[in-house]
Amino acid sequence: MSLVSVPFVGTGADTALHVFATLVLVGTIGAAAYGFWRFHELPINKAHSKDHHQIGLITALTWIGFIWHWVWVLAVILAFVDMEKAIINLRDTWRHGSNQTESREEESC
Repeated sequence: MSLVSVPFVGTGADTALHVFATLVLVGTIGAAAYGFWRFHELPINKAHSKDHHQIGLITALTWIGFIWHWVWVLAVILAFVDMEKAIINLRDTWRHGSNQTESREEESC
């Protein structure tokens, strides 16, 4: 056997190794595609589990997100953030923030 010879070439083991490598390659690509699909469907699954009011919008944004990925980020935000609570918290922060500013101004006078 010389330094330039390749083992298993021209034998039955060569064919078996090629078949095994092909199966591993196809399996890896299939698993990656399935994982990507499951990850991409995450906003829809979350919206269904929370019985979200905007399931149709989240579904549409998720499908559009296959083309424009920033739209998928909007779908994730809509699915995971409870907008009613977020608006109430923002409103309360705005109101309490203005009250604290007025009380500080009164104390300084």
